[in-house]
Amino acid sequence: MRSSSRAGARTDQSYRAQGLDEFAAWIEELMRGRGYEIDSPRGGGRSKLADDAGVHRAAVSRLLQRQSMPDLETMRRVAAVLGVPLREMLIRSGRLTEDDLPVSGGGSPAAGGDQLRLSPEEAARLMGVPPELSDLFAKVAKQFLPEGG
Repeated sequence: MRSSSRAGARTDQSYRAQGLDEFAAWIEELMRGRGYEIDSPRGGGRSKLADDAGVHRAAVSRLLQRQSMPDLETMRRVAAVLGVPLREMLIRSGRLTEDDLPVSGGGSPAAGGDQLRLSPEEAARLMGVPPELSDLFAKVAKQFLPEGG
């Protein structure tokens, strides 16, 4: 029984490694396309991206060296600098699926057609966020909404 659990862990690990490799390759392609020099031995483009995004240089290096996936805040900042929607970044990273983040409004309609759009405050109330955390929830949620959304 233990060996099957180890085999499952190896499979999961290799799946994550493949996902990280594909995601990092996509980020490298975006960086090159936006003029970041990442192919020289000095790697100045990595530092420039980190500086432009306001993230730690180590986070960019770990991603491009296929060591670890960036956290959500790093993804959000890198997506903004590279001009990529955060939705696409999260899906390509494997953190979420297209079903987790259905397109509504400007894109193709989300499942269910004309769904009611909730404000972050309404969503907090409906999700049972405690009143003392409601403002914080709304502030964080607004960071992920499109301009004017």
